[in-house]
Amino acid sequence: MTIEARFRIDQGDFTLDVDLSLPAQGVSSLFGPSGCGKTTLLRAIAGLEHHRDGYLKVGDMVWQEAGLFVPPHQRPLGYVFQEASLFPHLSVRRNLEYGVRRVAESERRVSLEQAIELLEIGQLLERKPDTLSGGERQRVAIARALAVSPSLLLMDEPLAALDVNRKQEILPYIESLHQDLDIPVIHVSHSPDEVARIADHLVLLESGHVVASGDVHEIFTRLDLPPALDSDAAAIIEAVVSGHDETYHLTYLEFAGGRVTVPREDLRVGSQVRLKLAARDVSLTLEHQSGTSILNIFPAVIDEITAEGSAQVTVRLLAGDAPVLARITKKSAADLALKPGKAVYAQVKSVALLS
Repeated sequence: MTIEARFRIDQGDFTLDVDLSLPAQGVSSLFGPSGCGKTTLLRAIAGLEHHRDGYLKVGDMVWQEAGLFVPPHQRPLGYVFQEASLFPHLSVRRNLEYGVRRVAESERRVSLEQAIELLEIGQLLERKPDTLSGGERQRVAIARALAVSPSLLLMDEPLAALDVNRKQEILPYIESLHQDLDIPVIHVSHSPDEVARIADHLVLLESGHVVASGDVHEIFTRLDLPPALDSDAAAIIEAVVSGHDETYHLTYLEFAGGRVTVPREDLRVGSQVRLKLAARDVSLTLEHQSGTSILNIFPAVIDEITAEGSAQVTVRLLAGDAPVLARITKKSAADLALKPGKAVYAQVKSVALLS
C-alpha cells in the first residue's frame, strides 16, 4: 500500500511541482528549509489547496484526479497544525467529542478512549484549553485528530510553537503513534533532530521540488545530499537492548555492525531503540585499538569518500549493513590510504540515544 501524490501548484513567484510515492505506513517526514513547499504540499494532500493539476491516491482511495476532487471534510484524515487550534469555549472532553461526531460508529478505527489513553490526557478532560500548557494543548490536538479515526494523519510542524522542554514532552507521543496505531503519518519539519527521532521515510524538498525520497537511514548518509554534508551530519542506527552492566552503570545495545555501549538507561532487554552517531564523533583506525578509553569500536568497510571543504573529508562506512558517517581530515585520510572497499575500525566517542 502506498500514497501517490502528484501536484503542480503555481503561486506567483513559487511553484510546487512534485511526484511522490510514500509508504502507507510509519512516519514520512517532509523536510527542508522554510519556503521549500512543505506546508503547501501537506495542504494539497489535505484538500485545503485545490488546484486542477493534481492526483492523490491513499491506499485504494482516490481523493483527486482529473474530474474528481474529494473535499477536505469528506477525506478520512486528521490534521494537526502548529498551533493546537482547540475550541476555547469547550472543555477538552467536548473538543474530542466534536471530532468523534464526524465519524459513523461503524467506521471508527480509533475509539475516543484509545486516543485519550495513548496521549495520556484523561486528567485534562474537564479543563478548558486556556488552562493547559502548550504541550498539553498539542497532546489534546493530536488526540482530537485521532478521534476522527483517520486513514491518514497529517502533522504540520507540531512542535514549532513549543519550547525545548515541551518538545521533549510531546515527542514520545508522536513516536507511539505508529508503534500503537496502524495509521500512516505525513509530518512536516525543518528540524533535523526531530526528523532523526521519528521519521521512517524522508522527503527532501528544495524550491518546490523533491530532491530525494527514501528510507531515512539512507537519505541521512547519502554523500550527494545536504544532510550528510552539514556540520551536524549524523547517521541513524536501529538497535536492540541486549543487557545492562550494573557494576559500571552501562547499557549494551546490539546493531547490525556490532555492540554499542551507553550510560545506563532504564530500558527493557529486547526493546528497540534508535541512536544517532554524529560524524564528527567518529574516528577511523586500521587496527582495533587497545589501551583506549573509547568503548565503542566496531569493524566497518569504506563505502564512499567525498571532500568537505579544503581540510576535511566525509567518509560513508558500512558497519554490517548499517551506514555510518565519519568526518576526518584530508591528511588522516591520506595517511591511512583510505579508499572504497577498505576495511577499517570505527571509533565512536559518543552516542545519542534518540528513543
